[in-house]
Amino acid sequence: MKTIAIANQKGGCGKTTTAMNLAAALAKRGNKVLIIDLDPQAHSTLGLGHDPDELGKTVYDALTNVQVAITRVIISTKIERLSLAPSSILLSGVEFELATVHGREFVLNQQLSSINSNYDIGVIDCPPSLGLLTLNALSASSDIIIPVQTHYYALEGLRQLLETIEIVRERFNHDLKILGVLLTLVDSRTTLSRQIQRQMREFFGDLVFDTVIHRTVRLAEAPSAGESILTYAPESKGAVEYRSLAEEISDGKAQARDT
Repeated sequence: MKTIAIANQKGGCGKTTTAMNLAAALAKRGNKVLIIDLDPQAHSTLGLGHDPDELGKTVYDALTNVQVAITRVIISTKIERLSLAPSSILLSGVEFELATVHGREFVLNQQLSSINSNYDIGVIDCPPSLGLLTLNALSASSDIIIPVQTHYYALEGLRQLLETIEIVRERFNHDLKILGVLLTLVDSRTTLSRQIQRQMREFFGDLVFDTVIHRTVRLAEAPSAGESILTYAPESKGAVEYRSLAEEISDGKAQARDT
């Protein structure tokens, strides 16, 4: 299973939107996909039509109880070939619960290794922090996609994340590759947005995906309907762009980078 972490410590940069809709687009292309909601806010879980408060077990149980296999957590979604390992607010206490556990950085990796042959692709929706949950995600992943909002402070936050990725490579996961930087919440009508897009491409070169994700009403509406943009508004600009991103990844146009 190719496992892709969607990570950036900055909030509001489109991580959940990207995790949900990329996973849906990859499933629509015929892949068997598992999305792992590792954010205590459970937005991917909610956005795919499930109420965390009504679920018997979530990723929290699989991370904190060795007796709970992740297969007992996984549930179906409205999209064929797309399954979900849901989250809940209980995940916010994982760092405390695992404080004395040896190898706590690899708990998720151990769980996912048991289902490695069950799926073609795993997509991990990371929380907006560089804590233990994100460390687990990066330790369990083969690749990382970094969504970056096109605004002034994005570049500095990206530098910090790249430093963290280097530390993870050195200490926990030598094989982790950067699949690409994804420009999100783009508003091409503004001069600032166009300037930042240009700066990102000049600074990071081929690391930046050709596909960009524009800010649209339909993308914002879809989660409230418990759907991905691929089913909520399949002909919308957001759906077209996430299908383009899935194509860029699947067809090998995006090559994983070491730096």
